[in-house]
Order: sequence, then C-alpha cells, then structure tokens
Amino acid sequence: MSVVEHLTELRYRLIVSMIAIALGGVVGFLLYDTILDFLLEPYCKLNTQKLAQCGLLTQDPLEPFLIRLKVSAWTGIAIASPVVFFQIWRFVTPGLNPNEKRYAIPFVASSVLLFGLGGVVAWLTFPRALDFLISVGGDNLVAFFSPSKYLRLIILMFVAFGVAFEFPVLLVFLQLARVITSKQLMGWWRGAVVLIFASAAVITPSQDPYSLLFMAGPMCVFYVLSIVVGRLLKR
Repeated sequence: MSVVEHLTELRYRLIVSMIAIALGGVVGFLLYDTILDFLLEPYCKLNTQKLAQCGLLTQDPLEPFLIRLKVSAWTGIAIASPVVFFQIWRFVTPGLNPNEKRYAIPFVASSVLLFGLGGVVAWLTFPRALDFLISVGGDNLVAFFSPSKYLRLIILMFVAFGVAFEFPVLLVFLQLARVITSKQLMGWWRGAVVLIFASAAVITPSQDPYSLLFMAGPMCVFYVLSIVVGRLLKR
C-alpha cells in the first residue's frame, strides 16, 4: 500500500471509531439518570452516617449540562471501546507477519482483560477510599461534593487501576524481547515490592491506604505470575 492508501485506511478506521463513540454517547445521554445513580451509589451509602444529603452540590448554572455531556462522552467511549480496539487491530494487522500475529493476539486480549479487571477492582475499592477521605477530616466537617470533582475522582480511579494492571503485560513483553530475564526478575523481587508500593502510593488519585493496598497487592501477584508466564513463553 502507498502512503495515500495508508492514510485513506486510517481515515476510514477513525471515522468508524468516531461514529461508534457518537452512538455510544447518545445511549449515555439517554441513560444519564441511571448511570449517574449507579456512580453515586458509594456516595449515597455513606449518607446516613457522614453526609448531609445524598446529592452533589453545583454552583454553576452550566455545570449540570456539562456533567451530562461528560457522562455521555465517557459512556460512549466505554460502549464503543470494542469497536475502537477492533479498528486499531484491523489497521495494524496487515503490517504483521504470522509470528508477530501469534504474539499480538494474546497480548491485546490480555491487555483489554487486565484493564477491565483494574476497573472492577477500582469500583470495589472506591467506597472504602471515599469513606476514608470523608472520615479523615473529623466529625466537624460536612461533605458536599461538586459533581465535576466527584466524577473526576471516579474516572481517575478507573484509569489508574486499569493502567497499573497492565504491569504484567509489560514485564512479559520485556522478557520476550530479551531486555530482562526471568532470573533477573526473581533476583530483584525485594526491590520490586518496595518500588511497587511506592509507585502505587503515587499513582492512586485518592491517596488513601485502601487504594494503595488494593493496587499494590495485585501488582505483586502479577510480578510473580509474569515471571512464570515469561518462562513458559520462552520455552
């Protein structure tokens, strides 16, 4: 294919991805109330004990409309993500040889699966993190959150955990590329544990101990599993 043909193919893939995101955004716009109720569930569960009311405080007349657009956009991206990944795959596949395709499929599949698993762990961790953040200030503080900051914290939690859970994919790739060896990883395990906990403390948006443990714990397990998988793939 010529450069122009590659650009034409890229344009087609981008258009399909944008249409999928737009359609997903329409679904998110129509289901906005249901989605927002779902996202507010951890916040509302603390209402009877530590919050003045189950709701978000807005002081900007434009903020409710902007929040609806943001929720719709993120929902559209989530719904369209399989289509987007497929379009990326179809654009890249013609340039891979059979051996590269053999490795690319499990890498892509495991990356998507681990990112989704990170999002699930983030959602399960968020109530404890929110409880800690509200309680740490003492009983004299009443929590009133703005919708933009509350939703931003949730999105950052999803992204942070999703990216952190890609850690084993990176380690396995480095082993297959012979940048590092499984024997070296085994020898570095003590320093790796310290580095994992330090990185988790920096990466977690809420900076609470629960998020730190729920992120660093699986990463330590992934470190061991990546050594095992790397050895098996090398064989």
